[in-house]
Amino acid sequence: MSISTLVSRLTEYYKRHGFAATLRRAGLGARRMLFDGRMVVFYCDLYEGRLPQVIVSKALRVERIQALTELSPEDLQAMTSFWNPKLASGNIRERFEKGATLWMVECEGQLAGYGWTMQGQTIAPYYFPLGPDDVHLFDFHVLPSYRGRGINPCLVGQILDHLETNGAGRAFIEAAEWNNAQLSSLRKTQFRCLGLARSFTILGHTFVSWMRNDDVTQMHKGAEPNDQILRTARSNEQ
Repeated sequence: MSISTLVSRLTEYYKRHGFAATLRRAGLGARRMLFDGRMVVFYCDLYEGRLPQVIVSKALRVERIQALTELSPEDLQAMTSFWNPKLASGNIRERFEKGATLWMVECEGQLAGYGWTMQGQTIAPYYFPLGPDDVHLFDFHVLPSYRGRGINPCLVGQILDHLETNGAGRAFIEAAEWNNAQLSSLRKTQFRCLGLARSFTILGHTFVSWMRNDDVTQMHKGAEPNDQILRTARSNEQ
């Protein structure tokens, strides 16, 4: 995230919540960046043809959006109103222009959550290069009034099912190690833990450090890191 973007987001947060709340928010963000900046990276093999079928409630509907013109004004407002609308709208436009796909889940006709996918590449520098059939899932969000209903795992499962049907190779997604809610949500999906990573981008060059797989397993019980994929990822960085 650039300095100008960070300042803009904090300014918008200050307008909505005041000085004291903004100061606490900035302090929390700084602590997370400095001491909890590692990400848990997950993967899912889509070419095996063995993903379990996802059962979707009749109240939920998943929609695939591939262009900004397909996004209704109401849904666009819902996606941008909870933080800086100008920055959020610019991010959405940029992602569509770069070929990303938006997936929205509606509950009884109302937007409940959304997430993005991109095939063969990523919006920002990643931990390793993706293959042409690999897909990155990123920036998933469930609206506050719909949280706690299992909507995010349902949306992720529907996306993986679609990707598998359409011949994708491997899917990747990540979550901050401090984000227990997101980690718990991903463990309810077909994703498995690949490893724990930290990355830095300096002068256009991205540097990645990986935590040992046995340490990841101890920190995240139930994870099954895949050494072969991780070795491949490390070799691709070189």
